[in-house]
Amino acid sequence: MTTFRSDFLRTLHARGYIHQCSDLERLDAKAAEGPITAYIGFDATASSLHAGHLLSIMMLRTLQRTGHKPIALMGGGTTKIGDPSGKDEARRMLTDAQIDANITSIRKVFARFLDFEGGAILANNAEWLDELKYIALLREVGPHFTINRMLTFDSVKLRLEREQPLTFLEFNYMILQAYDFVELNKRYGCILQMGGSDQWGNIVNGMELGRRLNGSDLFALTTPLLTTSSGAKMGKTAGGAVWLDAELLSPYEYWQYWRNAGDADVERFLKLFTELPLDEIARLATLKDQEINFAKEVLATEATALLHGRAAAEDAKATARTTFEEGALAVNLPTVKVETAQLAAGLGVANAFVLAGLVASTSEARRQIKGGGLKVNDAAVTDEKATLTPAALTAEGVIKLSLGKKKHVLLKPA
Repeated sequence: MTTFRSDFLRTLHARGYIHQCSDLERLDAKAAEGPITAYIGFDATASSLHAGHLLSIMMLRTLQRTGHKPIALMGGGTTKIGDPSGKDEARRMLTDAQIDANITSIRKVFARFLDFEGGAILANNAEWLDELKYIALLREVGPHFTINRMLTFDSVKLRLEREQPLTFLEFNYMILQAYDFVELNKRYGCILQMGGSDQWGNIVNGMELGRRLNGSDLFALTTPLLTTSSGAKMGKTAGGAVWLDAELLSPYEYWQYWRNAGDADVERFLKLFTELPLDEIARLATLKDQEINFAKEVLATEATALLHGRAAAEDAKATARTTFEEGALAVNLPTVKVETAQLAAGLGVANAFVLAGLVASTSEARRQIKGGGLKVNDAAVTDEKATLTPAALTAEGVIKLSLGKKKHVLLKPA
């Protein structure tokens, strides 16, 4: 189906968000008739979401921008269990206080993309899952799930094929996720659950459970599994997760993540992670060779503006140009503090790069030095036993550490 009546599905299709849908034609008809309510679930395993969650967040944003009601469902209850999908081991157990703190922190990210005053909802499945009586739940929901079918889902099958343990606790996750859909339908009239393609089985479970328990007419919609053209998973880099919280990853570093996108990814990322008009994206997609760097700057700036605001995005772009094009020291590069006494005593250069987070270990630093990959104040490091002292401080009172041409951190005495 390529002709849509609803702005919502027309937009999702045109920008490449749709992978599977339980009934695209009927869902389109409902969305064209009037506002629908849809949700996506997010477990609170960390204090921030990362770039791998952006596709889902952008779908909720598109839903609201086309006149419908989005629900961002926080897994205050399901986080206590852990989704086994795509994982080889059980999730680390968090306390209720840790989960609540994570949800409070994550809400700040959703507030950048969704308008809660305009009708968006942030729900928490702990509200109903924590109150469930286990035997009553089993009697109500259990008869609609067979062990035979549950064992066929990839989240279970892959774990067993790899001979990794799957706990009974995790095995319950798909039942509770299905129950979430039924509960949100009761509370908010939610008829659509969206998510990544790896969630298809879990979403269909909820859709079928709602039909069997209440006769509800529910829908499932998933996005493609998103990787970069190099095969890397979205939201991860060699340095770790690409966090959406500015306290964990600065706007400049976030801008750099998008600026470093592969040439083959630029058009797709512009469609998925910015709100530029499609005709403008098509124009940018025609740029080749060195000119494509302009398209990457646009991608980085627009994506950063959505999360951190236009001013932060423009500052990040200006910092990058100052650093890379003019060769000057940009004072708003990421900064790491170092003890003055430690610097006075002589800080090993390999340890300095570990401290700055540019390499994971001193052995990696030594390998980079041998390959000419590390610089101090724009001068290549050649001696792996060299030390940094106050004499290395620039006129601005910092020491600039660089890994390659694109990663820079300032060390500042504290």
